[in-house]
Amino acid sequence: MGLFDFIKNQFIEVIEWTDNGMTTMVYRFPVEGKEIKMGAQLTVRESQVAIFVNEGQIADVFNAGRYTLSTQNMPVLTKLKSWQYGFNSPFKAEVYFINTKQFTDQKWGTTNPIMMRDRDFGMLRLRGFGIFSFKVEDPIVFLKEVFGTNAKYDVSSISGQLKRVIISVLSDILAESQIPAIDLAMYYNELSEKAKEDLQKHFIKLGFKVEAFYIENISLPKEVEQVLDKKTSMGVLGDMQQYTQYQAAEAIRDAAKNEGGGFAAAGVGIGAGAGIGQMMAGALNNQQSVKQQPINQQTSEKKACPNCKSQNPVENKFCFNCGTKIEEEKYNCIACKVEINKDTKFCPECGTKQIKEIICPKCNAKLKPDTKFCPECGNKL
Repeated sequence: MGLFDFIKNQFIEVIEWTDNGMTTMVYRFPVEGKEIKMGAQLTVRESQVAIFVNEGQIADVFNAGRYTLSTQNMPVLTKLKSWQYGFNSPFKAEVYFINTKQFTDQKWGTTNPIMMRDRDFGMLRLRGFGIFSFKVEDPIVFLKEVFGTNAKYDVSSISGQLKRVIISVLSDILAESQIPAIDLAMYYNELSEKAKEDLQKHFIKLGFKVEAFYIENISLPKEVEQVLDKKTSMGVLGDMQQYTQYQAAEAIRDAAKNEGGGFAAAGVGIGAGAGIGQMMAGALNNQQSVKQQPINQQTSEKKACPNCKSQNPVENKFCFNCGTKIEEEKYNCIACKVEINKDTKFCPECGTKQIKEIICPKCNAKLKPDTKFCPECGNKL
C-alpha cells in the first residue's frame, strides 16, 4: 500500500449506521482518530436522527434522508469551525446516530409492595406488573440530559430509572383514586390511561415520549385472597341452613351403610344416629323459627290504604289490593323546615305548632301556610 492509499483510507467518505440489535438507542460514529471528508455521503434511515458534535458542542442535526456533506447543509458546524466559503478539506467531528423507533414490551413491576388504605380491608400491600413502550421524542434533550458522550447506549442503561418513576407515579394514582381493592380490576384501562398521562410529564424531561402503558395485574396480599376465597365458597353454597341439613342427611346415610360388626359398633352407630337426628331436628326448628319471625313482625303493624281502606303491612309503599300509593306524605316544618309526617301537630325539632292551611281573608280560599300571594285573587297574605 502506497502513502497516498494510506492517507485516503484515513478519510471517511460514507457515514451510516445499520442497527442489528433491538435495544440500542445511541451509536457514535466514526472510529476515533479518523477524519470526515468534505463531500462525504451521510445516510440517515427512518427512525434515526444523526447529530454532529464539535468539541462537545451540538452542531447540526439531520433527520431521515441521504446527504452530501458541505458547508451549505452544515451551517452550525461551518460557523463553529470558522470555515470559509468553499472549504473542501477533511474535518474531525463526532456523529451520533440516535434510534427514534418505539421500544416495546418494556416490563415493569413492583419490587416492594404499594401501601394503600382500603375502606373494606383497611391497610393493604398491593403488588402490580405490566408493560410499557417509549421512544426518543427530543434527541437533543436526550443527548444533553441522558447519554452525554457515550459511544453506545441501550435500553438497559435507562430502564431502571424509568421503572422507578412508573412505580412512584402509579402508587400516587392508586392512593388518590380511592377505588376499593376488590374493584381495581374494573378500572385497569382508566388507571393505565391516567398513568400514561402523568408519566409523560416525567419522561419528556429526559427527551422521551410514553407511547403505551398497560396494567396487567394488581394482586392482593395472600391473606386477603384467602378471606375472599372463603367468602366466595360461602356464596356458592347458598343457604347455609339447607347446607347443614344436607350434610346431616348425608351423615345419616353413611352411618346406615356402615356394616361394621359387633355390639360396640352397633352402639356407636345408634349414638351417632341419635346425635345427628337431634342436630337435624334443631336445624329444622331454627329454620322454621327464622322463617316465621319476619311474618309475625310484619303482621303486627298495619296501615290502611287511603283509597280502598285495605290493611297493608307498614313496609308496603303501594296497596296490594288496588295499587294506590300508601306511603305517608312528608311535610316540612313551617319554622325550621325539618321533614315531618303529615299528621304531626308540633315539630319534634323546634316545637312549633304546625298550621296545615290558612284562609285568604279576601276570597276565603284554603291555602298552604307558606303561601305569600293568594292564587285565586292575588291578595298579599
